[in-house]
Amino acid sequence: MNSIEQWHNRIIGEKVVKALEKNDFHSIYVESKEQALNFIMYHINTGTKVGIGGSMTIQNLGIRQNILEKGGTIIDHSLGTNKEDTFKLMREELTSDLYLCSTNAITLDGYLVNVDGAGNRVAAMTFGPQKVIIVAGVNKIVDNETAAFQRIKLLAAPLNNKRLNLNNPCSISGICTDCHSKSRICRVYSIIKQKPMRSDISVIIVGEHLGY
Repeated sequence: MNSIEQWHNRIIGEKVVKALEKNDFHSIYVESKEQALNFIMYHINTGTKVGIGGSMTIQNLGIRQNILEKGGTIIDHSLGTNKEDTFKLMREELTSDLYLCSTNAITLDGYLVNVDGAGNRVAAMTFGPQKVIIVAGVNKIVDNETAAFQRIKLLAAPLNNKRLNLNNPCSISGICTDCHSKSRICRVYSIIKQKPMRSDISVIIVGEHLGY
């Protein structure tokens, strides 16, 4: 990444941080995923139960080993061995000490826009965990809500369907067709315009491209 790209990422990222703070979120801008990782690890101690939402961004941070080395416990429904176990882990994530996830898109006005299949991620983002940290690369920043849903249809939805090996139309066409497939994962639509009451949320904007 050259200096001009770094400048633009920082300018746009800091603009979003100010918008998020206006919307009552705690938010910071960092240049790299390593700095984001350091911020997260500050909130983890021995015995901390860390819930992880389905997120390529969090995977990009490579945080799992760091959590275990610091004595934390990972709760991740993607590690479920069957449907019942997966559902049990989803529920446990909702009462974790710290919940880590990303957002599908974030607007210049500081709105968090997401689409879920079961709704467990957006549920955890709004109520349940003691602390929520949302990590978003600058590639998730869009102009407005309309652009946010366009981004989801063009990028996040087809890429996540492909990642999960789901036989949905977007896994073939590469773009959302608003299907009625039984395995459709675009079911719960959420726009968080201000920090939910009684929540403790930090949003980290990273000056890199992370996740889908």
